[in-house]
Amino acid sequence: MRILPFIIVIITGSLLIWAGQDMPDFGDPDAPAHHHVADWYIENSHKDVAVENMVTSILADYRGYDTFGETTVIFTAGIAVILILRRRED
Repeated sequence: MRILPFIIVIITGSLLIWAGQDMPDFGDPDAPAHHHVADWYIENSHKDVAVENMVTSILADYRGYDTFGETTVIFTAGIAVILILRRRED
């Protein structure tokens, strides 16, 4: 009965390797993930949001609407960075 888990692992591993053959190379700029909505954000984020930093406009304005608490997470991270980097008056 110990052979069954081994066969399941071999089949699952084979399926994962087979499915991974269609993946684009790591860092490929022509990969579909880089052109699904990224092009639209690059072209329209400054016009829609009027924020110079594109990363800030995407995180705070676009993703803040569709991900619950995204703005809170970014705010908390910003406060943490400020607290870590502040100078202490001794």
